[in-house]
Amino acid sequence: MERVSVLCLSLLFCSLSGAELQDNEIIEQREVSPESVNVPEPQPCPSDLHAVLREMSVKLAKYEVKLEHLQTLNQEQNAKLAKNEFKIEQLQTLNQEQAAKLKQLEKQSSHMDSQQQVGQVAFSASLLASGSGHTGPFNTHTTLVFRGVVSNIGNAYNPHTGIFTAPVRGAYHFEFYIFAQGGSSGSTRVGLEKNGEHVFNAQEIQSTGWGSASNGVTLLLEAGDVVFLRLWANFIIYDDSNHYSTFSGHLLFPM
Repeated sequence: MERVSVLCLSLLFCSLSGAELQDNEIIEQREVSPESVNVPEPQPCPSDLHAVLREMSVKLAKYEVKLEHLQTLNQEQNAKLAKNEFKIEQLQTLNQEQAAKLKQLEKQSSHMDSQQQVGQVAFSASLLASGSGHTGPFNTHTTLVFRGVVSNIGNAYNPHTGIFTAPVRGAYHFEFYIFAQGGSSGSTRVGLEKNGEHVFNAQEIQSTGWGSASNGVTLLLEAGDVVFLRLWANFIIYDDSNHYSTFSGHLLFPM
């Protein structure tokens, strides 16, 4: 009986002690605010992490494929660009060659036009344009001015000075005919001069009647060289409307 009483008392004490502990826990929970308690965040499970990693791996693989595709496309574009640049260089080289050929053709054409133009050089003139009479004698060599111009193609002969000026380098042919009355002073002598240097003469000396002489020459002239006729000192020359005394010349071919 005593043992039963002791057991009952023990059970009663245990129940009271448990109740007191529960009351104390409730009080402590009420006193502590939720803000002051650091509640740990829920951690993902290992299975969730594996799923995220797998998804990221798939996306990364896709990005790598796209990157490889872009790199391949870039290489193709660079190859096309290099081909286009090479073609452009070829076209530029061809254009330069064509421009050089065109310039050469223009130069040749200009040269041919120039030759055709300067190839048309010829003149012929008589000593007097009108009237009649002797010229001379003079006490010095005197340049004869042939004023009766019949033709002056290329205007290389000057009828005011009697001087022919070569427009281009080339071979030129000249002829001159002189006429005078014979007698005590009836002698005629004319010389052809190149740049002031004597080349050929034509001369006739007789005591009575009329006398004539002529000569001709082919000269290699540089552009700007001059040719003219001089009446020698103490000689005479005659001309009238029949044009006995003449001076002519023309370009055979340029050189």
